[in-house]
Amino acid sequence: MQNNSKETEDNFSEFIKRNRKGIYITMGIIIFLFLGVIIYFSLNSYFQKKAIAEVEEYNNKYAELRLFLGDENYKDEVNSLLDKLNTFVKGKSQYAGARGWTIIAQIYSGRADWPQAEQAWRNAAKTGARTYLAPAALFNAAAVAENQGKIDEAIELLEKSVTYKFNFPNAPRAQFSIGRLNEQRGNIPAALAAYRAILANEQWVKMETWGNLAQSRIIAIEE
Repeated sequence: MQNNSKETEDNFSEFIKRNRKGIYITMGIIIFLFLGVIIYFSLNSYFQKKAIAEVEEYNNKYAELRLFLGDENYKDEVNSLLDKLNTFVKGKSQYAGARGWTIIAQIYSGRADWPQAEQAWRNAAKTGARTYLAPAALFNAAAVAENQGKIDEAIELLEKSVTYKFNFPNAPRAQFSIGRLNEQRGNIPAALAAYRAILANEQWVKMETWGNLAQSRIIAIEE
């Protein structure tokens, strides 16, 4: 037994001696990759925090200008903010990028520039796909699409916001809007299905406003 153990140790030592160069290279590569991953995540975290701080500065500027978006006296200042935001969002992802597109969308909405606002909201949803901002952006894109008379597109966007992987506090409101818009286009079966979906959801029906409204629409349609 001892001889076998000694033989195994000798074979292992011999293997190390024969392949030590390759082993050292492999270990070096593993250490290098490990350090690279650490550095990558550290830098990524740093730049994300920096981007978030920067976009909040833009949001503060927007808050100052929000009441003057349609005022010719502030046109140049608003356009300057838009230019900076459009530069900022290029290459930005996740929260910071979505936040930037959200401010852009709010500016265009304040100007009643609905096509630009809709595109900005869509960009916010796409950029922030892995954040809680996405379903809210889809919901707002739907509202802007409705303002343009694009009912089918609005319903599609609302459905995406309702079924999004992240919890969306305004989901029952979005679901009610799906019913309302289907009523508007004359698709009564789809409208009833949308309203009943609110009543069938244990969480939504607790929000009495939307539950009561859905029930009232079902009664009105079926009378």
